Order: sequence, then C-alpha cells, then structure tokens
Amino acid sequence: MVGYPLLFVLLIWIVFWFEVRFGFDFNSFGIQPRTLKGLRGIFFSPFIHSGMKHLFNNTIPLFVLSMSLFYFYRKISWQLLFYGLLLTGVMTWAIGRPANHIGASGIIYLLAAFLFFKGIFSRHYRLIALSLIVVFLYGGMLWYITPIVPDISWEGHLSGLLSGFVFSLIYRKKIARPPKYEWQKPGYNEEEDEFMQHFDENGNFIEKLPQDEEGDSGEITYNYIYKERKKD
Repeated sequence: MVGYPLLFVLLIWIVFWFEVRFGFDFNSFGIQPRTLKGLRGIFFSPFIHSGMKHLFNNTIPLFVLSMSLFYFYRKISWQLLFYGLLLTGVMTWAIGRPANHIGASGIIYLLAAFLFFKGIFSRHYRLIALSLIVVFLYGGMLWYITPIVPDISWEGHLSGLLSGFVFSLIYRKKIARPPKYEWQKPGYNEEEDEFMQHFDENGNFIEKLPQDEEGDSGEITYNYIYKERKKD
C-alpha cells in the first residue's frame, strides 16, 4: 500500500532536485488556462513546484491521502487518480486566471474530497472514521478554495474538490459493505442453527444438550499404542 504513494512523492522530489541541480525551470509546463499550450500542464503540473515550502506543503498530505486511497479503495484507486487528474486539470484550465498553475494541490483536494464524501456515503464505520480523520487533518484546506491568497491557485483547489465530490457520486455503488453474519442472511433458519439449540425457551444458555449427555458416560478412556523396540 505504501509503494505507489511513495513513488509519487519520490518522482515529485526528483523533478525538483533535477531543476535545482542542473538549473532547469519547468514552470512553463504548468496549466495555462484557455491556451492550447497550457493543456500539457494537466499532466505535468502536479510534478512541478515553485520552492521547498511549496514542495513540503504538497508532498506530505499527498502521501497520506494517496496511501489511504490505495488501502481502502484499491480496486478503483488507479481509475480515480487518472480520471481525477484529467477532470481537475481540465476544470482548472477552463476557470483559472491567466496565470501559470503548478503543484499537486489539485490532486490533494481531489483525494481529500473523495475520501470524505465516499466515507459518508458508505455508512460503513471504518470509512466514516476515515472521513472524520480527513476532516480533522485537512479541514482547514477549505479556506483555500476561495481567492484569499493571490499567489495560490484557488481554482485548482476548487477543481480538485469538485472532482472528488463528483467521483464519490460516480463510485457510490462501489462501497465496501460490512460482512453479514449467518443470522442476518435471508435464508437463515433458527431451528437448524446448532448454536441456537444451546438456548432454552427463556434464553438461558445450556452448556450440554440432552443428546450430548446421552453419549457421555463420564468415564475417561485411555488408548495405548505399543511399539516394538529395535535391538542394537
């Protein structure tokens, strides 16, 4: 479960190290709204960051949230990442300001929104608990879907949030259901349940059933096995 999230984070750090080490600048590969050239940023922008602070702020929550995704929703994790990346990028390209939008924050908002809403829709205690953890850790991110900080791409954040909500609806039917016990199944027959036979009509537990007592004489039988000793 840790392998792929760790690989994502390592790729982002390698790209940043490559820029610093060899003097490259990949910022031009970000999303540039409503330009043909800016469409390439849909795939490249999550791997490009402006500095160490930007890098730290994105890679830590990206690792935590993507690891949660692969652990709890392994079957749909790759679909969500691929289609979520596309939808988030296209929405940012469509509604964004005339600027260069870079960073993995859109994916972070995508994952946070998906994990939260999917857990609420599931009505499964483990997934609801995950939703509450996401709110506790990253609930403050909601402030950044509005233009309160000029240098932050709130359009990318909003796009990721809306994309996560949309995919939580699309994959709503693919919800982990709690296991059903035998007595919860439609064809359950109480009279055929051997365990229920240990209770009388008043609900008292009977350790030994009458049929068990008939074959129990209270005597202990010992069986001995003799083996011939080999001579030297």
